[in-house]
Formats: sequence, structure tokens, C-alpha cells
Amino acid sequence: MSKALRLAIVVTFLLSGCTTANSASLPYKAWHLGFSAPNYMEVWIETADVIDTRGQVYRRAMSGVSAIQTPPNNSGHPKGWPKRPGRGKGKYVTGAELPKKIYVRWQSLAEQKTYQVSIDVPESTREIMRKQETVYCAFDGREINEYRDALVIGLAPGGIAKVWILGSCLPPIEVTRVQAEIDLRGPYEGKSDGKYYNLSDISRRHIEEFGIPYGSW
Repeated sequence: MSKALRLAIVVTFLLSGCTTANSASLPYKAWHLGFSAPNYMEVWIETADVIDTRGQVYRRAMSGVSAIQTPPNNSGHPKGWPKRPGRGKGKYVTGAELPKKIYVRWQSLAEQKTYQVSIDVPESTREIMRKQETVYCAFDGREINEYRDALVIGLAPGGIAKVWILGSCLPPIEVTRVQAEIDLRGPYEGKSDGKYYNLSDISRRHIEEFGIPYGSW
């Protein structure tokens, strides 16, 4: 972990006892934290830790695999992000206020590299997540009132982390794109003797034939 990233996390934790003006109660029961990855570019999320606007820390708010598609016969297209990303695979962060900072450490199985990043969530994003909007929902066949209660992080090779907020029917809004740093300790903070989580055969074959489309995310 770089000195800059370590310092940022330490400072945030030292301030974790402070209640801010941004800690208004949620207009819904909980918000959803989800993760996705480009086709075939599998990742394993070791931990996603959340610090909310009250300074409360939620360790391992999410871990494990992200949402991903691995179509057979190399028919998938990993370049770029979808115009309308989904909620990803994740969990509701129950009991938390809206996020102020999210720390993610993950294994890029396509590259056999470990990345870590600290993502700041601006107040402007939280304001949108608190705002109720009216939208036509095809699922219901009518207009509904809804919030953007989901925050989705796309993880791509090269250490790219892209963030959106969205609702079930409300379209996604891009929040930020962040460059992660390589964790030189390797997987599991150096506690696995360099062994990574397994990459599926279908993804491995695609990467061997077509490579990794760096620069497209």
C-alpha cells in the first residue's frame, strides 16, 4: 500500500467519530453496493469496506465475485462498458447512511494482479441518491416514484474502477472513474503465497486468443 493511500485511509478512520452535516437519514431502508466486470475479465473482490457519512466503518460490506458474462464461443465483447449497466452483484449495506468513502481490494484474475483503491463519494452524488424521481417503469407498465438507491462499481484490468448510481428503472448516472494502484503484497495481503483465485477456462481461452483490451475502459 502506498504511503498516500495509507495516509488517506488513516485520516478517514481518525475522523470516523465525527458526525457531519451530510448524515441525514436515508429515505429508504438501505442502499445497495454492487460490482461488475467486463465480459471474461473476471475479478475476485477480497474486500469492499464502506465509511458512511457518520464515519461508521462497514468492513467487508461486499466480497467475492462480481457480476460478469462469459458467453460461449468467444461471442462476448469485453471492450468498454455497457450504456446501461445493471446493479451488479452485491449486497444492501444495512444500517449504514450513504457512503462517503469506499475502499476496494480485488484480484484481477485476467492479469494475475492485485489492486486496491480508495474511492471518494461526493456530496453531490449523495444528494442525487436522496432525490425521488418519477420514471416510467417497463416492469410495472406505469410511472413510479423511485430513488437511485444502488451504487455500482465496475472493475476492469489495469486497475480501472468506474462508479455509477442507479435505480431499478431510473437510468444510471456516472459518478467517477478512478485509477487503482497495484498491491505489491499480492493476493490476500501476501498471505496466500502468491496464489490467486481460479480463472474459469472459458475466460482463460478468450484472453489467450484475443488478449486484454486495455484502454477501452
